[in-house]
Amino acid sequence: MRKGTFYQSSAWRKLSKAFLCSKHYICERCGNPAEIAHHKTHLNAANIMNPDISLNPKLLEALCKNCHNTEHFGAGGAVLEGLAFDDDGNLTEVTHELHPTIQRPVAEGGNPCL
Repeated sequence: MRKGTFYQSSAWRKLSKAFLCSKHYICERCGNPAEIAHHKTHLNAANIMNPDISLNPKLLEALCKNCHNTEHFGAGGAVLEGLAFDDDGNLTEVTHELHPTIQRPVAEGGNPCL
């Protein structure tokens, strides 16, 4: 079973909703409103079919979107290493390791991966 199929299953949707209700929709990390029942044990092909892992409320954590994104993508967000968003939301390239605030814009329409 693929992750996308699992997350659309009736069993997961019921568990996720019941779990978030049990946590009063409060993020367990920051106290903001929670929207995601996060698996503490990341699901993969080897464990997704094991209900002791994939459907175990003891292995879930109520998270807001920001805490969930930080969990999966780190504090820098969901961008490639060496890139960041500036205060205006523009994608920029970090140009100096010791001074990550020194940045230069990635040209619009350009490929930031090159």
